[in-house]
Amino acid sequence: MLSIIAAIGKNNELGYKDKMPWHLPDDLKRFRRITTGHTLIMGRKTFESLPRILPERKHIVITRNSSYKVKNIEDGDPQVLVIHSIEKLLETLNPDEEYFVIGGGEIYRQLLPYSDKMYLTIIEKEFTADTFFPEIDYEQWEIIEKEPGKEDEKNSLPYYWLTLRRRKAEEKEY
Repeated sequence: MLSIIAAIGKNNELGYKDKMPWHLPDDLKRFRRITTGHTLIMGRKTFESLPRILPERKHIVITRNSSYKVKNIEDGDPQVLVIHSIEKLLETLNPDEEYFVIGGGEIYRQLLPYSDKMYLTIIEKEFTADTFFPEIDYEQWEIIEKEPGKEDEKNSLPYYWLTLRRRKAEEKEY
């Protein structure tokens, strides 16, 4: 099963100059809690923006560059797999496992049609951005959880968590 996990601004902002335009420690804790023990799927730029290989998670990096090598990782390292197309990625996935798509914008756009679940952090503020999350057709999705975030000195932005599950054709409301 493909799941998307993302933090997005009020206008679907994801990032600016390869960085997130906000800092929410509680959201980072949630990300770690949800994704630990699973495989993360990301584009090359997102992978290279990580401070390190995230512990207790496998990484799949999608890049069209067929000669791309992950620095400081030996070929065949089980922590990082480089794949060169969405088609090859989809062939690789085990349908009994949950995989988490973590970005960037183009990877979200390409994998949204194949995703069954979304874990979103909605930040209720506008940001300067050059990367955006794709538009969501909410008729295709059912909200299964909505939880307000807690603003404090470390998490100073208004936000909430939203978990969505793709509706099956017979569940869609018309």
